[in-house]
Amino acid sequence: MRQFSPRDTRPRIPISSIQAGAVALALAALALSGCGDGAANAQAGFGGPANVGVLVARTEPVTLTTELQGRTSAVLVSEVRPQVGGIIKSRHFVEGGMVRAGQLLYQIDPATYQAAYDSARAGMAQAEAARDSARLKADRYGALAATGAVSKQDNDDAQSAFKQAQANVAFQKAAVDAARINLNFTRVTAPISGRIGKSTVTPGALVTASQVAPLATVQKLDAVYVDLNQSSTDLLKLRARFSSGQLDQAGTAAVKLILEDGSEYPIEGRLAFSDVTVDPGTGSIGLRAVFANPDGALLPGMYVRARLTTGVAADAILVPQTAVVRDAKGAASVLVVTADNKAQTRTVTADQTRGDKWVITAGLKPGDKVIVEGLQSVRPGGEVVAQAAGSPSKGNGAVQTAAGKR
Repeated sequence: MRQFSPRDTRPRIPISSIQAGAVALALAALALSGCGDGAANAQAGFGGPANVGVLVARTEPVTLTTELQGRTSAVLVSEVRPQVGGIIKSRHFVEGGMVRAGQLLYQIDPATYQAAYDSARAGMAQAEAARDSARLKADRYGALAATGAVSKQDNDDAQSAFKQAQANVAFQKAAVDAARINLNFTRVTAPISGRIGKSTVTPGALVTASQVAPLATVQKLDAVYVDLNQSSTDLLKLRARFSSGQLDQAGTAAVKLILEDGSEYPIEGRLAFSDVTVDPGTGSIGLRAVFANPDGALLPGMYVRARLTTGVAADAILVPQTAVVRDAKGAASVLVVTADNKAQTRTVTADQTRGDKWVITAGLKPGDKVIVEGLQSVRPGGEVVAQAAGSPSKGNGAVQTAAGKR
């Protein structure tokens, strides 16, 4: 007998209907994605005005400074060298301590120089005795020659012998002075007052007159020099700005010192002089500043940075550093909002910072709206909606001014 299967009563869905539904769902997803992208583009400033925070520029006088690198040096330096040769008998100072001018530092064995001095004094005594005898004879012959008791020749010889005896006394006196000087040179004393360094010799060492190696070095540290170098190109630019009236001359030549650890030296110095010759090797001009050093905090040879006041920009504008961008050549620019609410690139001169702001000396004028917030969402020429920088909501609050605290 033939078997029959139950009949499938489920409705049949055509294949074409399934494909149509899938296409509809895909189109809906694309539409939603397009709406989201449009909102994002509008938010990013490509599909609509971008919200930016601005500061209104205003001018104010700003004191400009420049930082130069340099080294410290003592105002007085004296290398102690012996002026006679001999054996060092003793040393009379503490290395690293303070010494006074004329203080005994080393004693060279004086025995040979004492003997030479005594010999010179004896020679002078002998010469003085001969001079006295010659004088008596000359006086006697002079009186006898007047009466004709002695010949004129004998009188002339007596007078000449007396003069020779006087010359011999002068010669012996000079020998005594030289011997005394050499004897005194066995006492090596400090030529200046100051701090003395380490000794290069010990008792028992042989030293020679005017030797190359110093026995010790004394430095006066009540004040120190700071030797700096400034580019001749920068100096010419500075003079040009003074001539054009962009800068006014600063009233003082005050100098501040930044130490190696970044701290600022508490005592202000002054610029002592500027060299008159440009170094052909480095193209720089030497400057020297003087700083008081009462506590001895500054030591010779320290690396420091000196901050010099170069002038006063009467119409400078201070702009946050984040608002200034530089191209590959280093040229600075900012974005400003134009009268028709569009972003515009403005090339500026920003050569110096003051705190967290750039000092703008050219390129901006009072009243310009400088974009300082939302820079990542705006392009030059794009429409913007300006609001005061730091406002919590759109358009809330008056637009602030671009200026720094004095």
